[in-house]
Amino acid sequence: MGYFGRVATAMVTPFAADGSVSYATAEALAAHLADHGSDSIVVCGTTGESPTLTWDEEFQLFQAVQRAVAGRAKVIAGTGSNSTREAISATQKAAKLGLDGTLQVVPYYNKPPQEGLYQHFAAIAQASPDLPVMLYNVPGRTGCNLLAGTVARLAEIPNIVAIKEASGSLDHVSQIRAATPPTFDIYSGDDSLTLPTLAVGGCGVVSVASHLVGDRLQAMIQGFEAGRVAEATQVHIELFPLFKALFLMANPIPVKSALALQGWDVGTVRLPLCPITDEVKQSLQGILAALALPPRH
Repeated sequence: MGYFGRVATAMVTPFAADGSVSYATAEALAAHLADHGSDSIVVCGTTGESPTLTWDEEFQLFQAVQRAVAGRAKVIAGTGSNSTREAISATQKAAKLGLDGTLQVVPYYNKPPQEGLYQHFAAIAQASPDLPVMLYNVPGRTGCNLLAGTVARLAEIPNIVAIKEASGSLDHVSQIRAATPPTFDIYSGDDSLTLPTLAVGGCGVVSVASHLVGDRLQAMIQGFEAGRVAEATQVHIELFPLFKALFLMANPIPVKSALALQGWDVGTVRLPLCPITDEVKQSLQGILAALALPPRH
């Protein structure tokens, strides 16, 4: 099992009707996730709409989730930025809160070369040496791919302990696994690739679907670890339509709608994201019904 467990949920940020952050709902949702398969909660990642949150909102969310899951799940703070100075400052502030780790996304928009990526992550890690770091490679959103050789160099820094790999390439996962020590954890950044990622040396997933099926994802990974591969494959096949439906529109539009259908008052998304279409919502409703997910009481 990886440093951050097997299932880390990239948690949505609940909003009230006026568009403000609903911290009370965030606490309730985080506690629910900790009770249903999540070993860690990633706060203010992509799924948490970090681009449209203020730093003040983010730090209040870190503390709200920390209160809600203390001792039951680890809290990973999304404090990455495409400005190294800003990321260092935010990460140092998160470290002072006593959180369990930080998620650091590849700098987006400015397209640094590999040496720039190395220097960026190394500076952040070394500025907060007691806070474990999970790298986050998602070239579809950042326009920049963190190569295996660069990951290998970064893995030599003691507090860089894991990567969320969301390139969509199992070859890339294999290259990272070959280049890094076994103690360096690789998490799938795509729910649909969790099972194959385990087969090439990964340890778990940073998940969106775990908002809804965290217990089943946990069972799938544990089944694979125990050698019950056919059983794990069966869970993967059952959940596969949900994995795909949650990305029919930009994340987190579908998962927020799915949570609302399950009885969670998480609100809508902030612009420039927009509400779900009727067509995608109907697809989600059908898939949720087929999975027989219990509504929130």
